[in-house]
Amino acid sequence: MGELTDKVKGTLNKAVGSIKEEVGKATNNPDLEAEGTAQKIEGHVDTLKGTVKGKINDL
Repeated sequence: MGELTDKVKGTLNKAVGSIKEEVGKATNNPDLEAEGTAQKIEGHVDTLKGTVKGKINDL
């Protein structure tokens, strides 16, 4: 995937993860809350991956 694609995917994963995490907290569902946390982390990794690809392309 390209730089922009990774960054968009990361942003979406962070947003959806945050929603799942909050719904899990509100409904007292630790599994959903953990799934949301994991998805947020995945989003941060995807965003970072996109940033690194951009820096490499700038070289």
